[in-house]
Amino acid sequence: MIIYPAMDLIGGRAVRLQQGRFDEVTAYPTEPLEALRSFAAAGAEWAHVVDLDGAKAGQPVQHDVIAELARSAPLRLQVAGGYRERDQLARMFDAGVSRIVVGSLAVKRPDVVRAWIDDFSANRIVLSLDVRLVKGTPLVAVAGWTEDTGQSLWDVAALYPDVRHLLVTDIGRDGMLQGPNVDLYEEIGRRLPQLAVQASGGVSSLSDLERLNTDGAIIGKALWEGRIALEEALGLARA
Repeated sequence: MIIYPAMDLIGGRAVRLQQGRFDEVTAYPTEPLEALRSFAAAGAEWAHVVDLDGAKAGQPVQHDVIAELARSAPLRLQVAGGYRERDQLARMFDAGVSRIVVGSLAVKRPDVVRAWIDDFSANRIVLSLDVRLVKGTPLVAVAGWTEDTGQSLWDVAALYPDVRHLLVTDIGRDGMLQGPNVDLYEEIGRRLPQLAVQASGGVSSLSDLERLNTDGAIIGKALWEGRIALEEALGLARA
C-alpha cells in the first residue's frame, strides 16, 4: 500500500476542511514546502496536494505555488483542484508534477478525460470519484459535493476502460475521523480488480489502515492533528 500524506491549500497555506465545507476551515502554521519535506523525511515517496481555491473556482488558482512545490519537494506530487483544460495539465506536468487528479470533469466530459489518458498516459491521470451511499449504492457527487449526478460509481468507472488509478472518497467519512468505509473498498476491489484504488476519507488510526485492502490510502486530518505518526503508517503499509 502507498501512503499519500495529504495537504490542502488555500491562498498558499495548508488547511483542512470538514466534509468539504469552506465555512469549516482549520488552518495550520506549517509552510507547505516544510510539510512536504517532513513527509519525505519520514519516508513518504508521494504526497497528495489539493488546490482548494482551484476546486472552488473550477480552474487552477495556485498553479505557481504548486509548481514551485513540485520543483523543490523531495517526493512525487499527486495534485488536484479544478483542472479543466489540456494546457493546464501540460503546465503542471512540465513543472514536475507526477500525477493529476480529475474529478467532476470525469463525470461531465468523459470524452475529454479519455483523450487526456491517451495523451498523457494512464499512469499520470487519477480518476477521482466522490460518493454518497444511497441504499447501499455509491452515487457520485460533483461540484464540491454540492451536485448529485444520479450516476453510480460503477456507471462512471465503466466509461474508462483504460484508466489505471481510481481515487474514491466516501463523503460521509471525509474529515470526520470515524474510520474508512472498508465494505465499500472491498466491493470496489471485487468489481474493479484491474484498478489501483486509493482510499480517501475517515482514516484516523493505524488500525484503520490495517483494515483497508487498497493499493493506496490518503491520510489528511489524522496526520495533521497528530493522531497518526507518518513513520508508523509507512512502516505498516510496507509490512
